[in-house]
Amino acid sequence: MSSISLDIKLKKYNKVYYEGDILSGVIQIVSPTDFKYDAITLTMDGAVNLQLSAKNNGIFEAFYNSVKPIQLAHTCIDVLNAGGRLPSGTTEIPFEIPLKSNKPGRILYETYQGVFVNISYTLKCDVRRSFLAKDLTKTNMFIVQYKPQDKLKLDHPVHPVKFTISPESLQNRDRIGASNIPRFLITGYLNNTICLLTEPFTGELIVQHTELPIKSIELQLVRVETCGCAEGYSRDATEIQNIQIGEGSVPFNLGIPIHMIFPRLFTCPTLSTTNFKVEFEVNIVIIFQNDHLITENFPITLIR
Repeated sequence: MSSISLDIKLKKYNKVYYEGDILSGVIQIVSPTDFKYDAITLTMDGAVNLQLSAKNNGIFEAFYNSVKPIQLAHTCIDVLNAGGRLPSGTTEIPFEIPLKSNKPGRILYETYQGVFVNISYTLKCDVRRSFLAKDLTKTNMFIVQYKPQDKLKLDHPVHPVKFTISPESLQNRDRIGASNIPRFLITGYLNNTICLLTEPFTGELIVQHTELPIKSIELQLVRVETCGCAEGYSRDATEIQNIQIGEGSVPFNLGIPIHMIFPRLFTCPTLSTTNFKVEFEVNIVIIFQNDHLITENFPITLIR
């Protein structure tokens, strides 16, 4: 005999919602025969999950014991609670749940998938059956975003940044030794360091001259995640994506465009709270033919 299937179908095909929206859809149950149930419930949960990196193991042991998910939202409704029998075939039960925080003064942060910080929202349906029958459970994730600002009212500040990368600009020049650094000069600009998530990150880079041939020029997007409490804080930087914008010995005095799309879910508006932070940086990486690597770092702020 075929098993019973359970699914949660949201009306929005892209599953993107804003705080204050109504989550609506149907619970779909497909069964080859009719069956009895005791109750059918639907639970909406939103939470921030934090963890420390392995390099901090043993340093903040008390922190490990105190790290718990931060609940952002929790709503449970009884879809069918009187018990009864569902017919064979396909049954669709409509539902509506308001998307809002049940914690005073707390807002719903955007969905974000990081390494040490994860913000997620789920719908979970439970079909409780008799003692001898197996309960059914289905979980479906959806995405929460901040409402986009009106383009006519949008007035985020523009912070263009000009940069010059040379042996003299390197922070660890003294440690490396000036004689080990090839002579080079790279200039350019970033159009903005306060960036809309829906628009590309742009700028231009120019190789003025270099003693050693260049092997690769890369643009690296980095997340910086901080989690902590009274016992201590852990701050870790990890790569999100790496884009090659130049390969080989690029011509001198040629403007190389910097263009990067922010990936969905792996980025979110820059976030700073009492227990965690999510920040972002961009690295311009120059790799010479002898694999000598030069990196220039630029903190950026993401907004929606």
